[in-house]
Amino acid sequence: MRKTDFAFWVFMAMAMLAAATAVLNMMRSHSATAANTEIYRQLDLFGQVLERVRSDYVEKPDDKKLIETAINGMLSSLDPHSSFLNAKHFEDMQVQTRGEFGGLGIEVTMENGIVKVVSPIDDTPASRAGILSGDLITHLDGEGITGLSLGEAVDKMRGPINTPLTLTIVRKGKDDTFDVKVVRDKIRINPVKHRVEGDIGYVRITTFNEQTTDMLKAAIRNINKEIGSKIKGYIVDLRNNPGGLLDQAIDVSDVFLEKGAIVLTRGRNIEETQRANAHAGDLTKGGKIVVLINGGSASASEIVAGALQDHKRATIVGTRSFGKGSVQTIVPLGSNGAIRLTTARYYTPSNRSIQAKGIKPDYKVVQPLPEELAKRNIKPRGEASLRGHLKNSGIEKEESGSQSYVPKDRAKDTQLKFALDFLHGVKMKETVKSDAAGALKKTIAN
Repeated sequence: MRKTDFAFWVFMAMAMLAAATAVLNMMRSHSATAANTEIYRQLDLFGQVLERVRSDYVEKPDDKKLIETAINGMLSSLDPHSSFLNAKHFEDMQVQTRGEFGGLGIEVTMENGIVKVVSPIDDTPASRAGILSGDLITHLDGEGITGLSLGEAVDKMRGPINTPLTLTIVRKGKDDTFDVKVVRDKIRINPVKHRVEGDIGYVRITTFNEQTTDMLKAAIRNINKEIGSKIKGYIVDLRNNPGGLLDQAIDVSDVFLEKGAIVLTRGRNIEETQRANAHAGDLTKGGKIVVLINGGSASASEIVAGALQDHKRATIVGTRSFGKGSVQTIVPLGSNGAIRLTTARYYTPSNRSIQAKGIKPDYKVVQPLPEELAKRNIKPRGEASLRGHLKNSGIEKEESGSQSYVPKDRAKDTQLKFALDFLHGVKMKETVKSDAAGALKKTIAN
């Protein structure tokens, strides 16, 4: 082929490539323009409806409430865990995740419209002022609280550190009410409680806030110091733990692991895939671990249980967990609050999706219900039963959640008793082959 012919065909090929690129860009531009046009049309429709409501509704509506409700409706239509947080709700959420606030230091409930003290927290203003379990609070700074919701009453009891609050108390055994002046102080929500069960350390994690990992490490150190070399193992109780901060779930898992993946998160785009890895330094020095879960164990709890299960670092005991396998990102909106938006799914180290499936325990141990609860025949609810939940793309049938009853009397706690027996080497009653996965499925008779 002559050089002139070769140059001609190269020129034609480049011209065709340039033309194809131009056409593709035009198509993309047209598609984007069409999409934007549709968005603007829908926003115009929203504006028309809003104006009609504002002008013609039977009563004058609250404009701010209308907009907030519309935004929340948009987000909640995506999935059950995306939502709008106004400034007040955003502040409350930050208090929960920080795990500390200015307050009195009492756990309260509502009884017949009156705030009842469940328990004063040790070494807090309330306990030092002599507040007792069972006390009824009728007034705050002389103002009656009858008619307030529990949340509204709690808001009034919280406040800046070093500010006083006078509680009017009704106490059983006393004929008259009396006032107690309490000065607010920094209160920490303790997400970790621990105790020693003979030669076994028991740790209960109730939520994953900013304090969880540090308090867990302190609990393990205290257990190791108290039991010493005779320790048989550890029970990590995650039952009815609804989750919390992702980074705390990772750090809690890391406390028990030496290496390997903890959790994988995958967003809408492939570049958003992230992997969290463990670091050397197992505080239990390879000790045996049993993790307790039930239908109330969700999200961050499932990350911990899944990571320890995949690494064969712990034996999971209880019933199937809730099945919330998605990650929510909090996007602040300045003084307007924030949005909680589902931005990723998470997977266990072995690439299992927990979404609408949950964590299956290695040993299924069902906690018997008391007669009054059994009569109600309440069906357990998990992620798979929530309307609008993210679907699991796996081939297995969606199934999540289980009953979440935990008795207050430790002597009646079947799951706890099983864990103690397991760590003491008591032989399990039954071991059978599981289904297609070929793994072992272990069950125990009630």
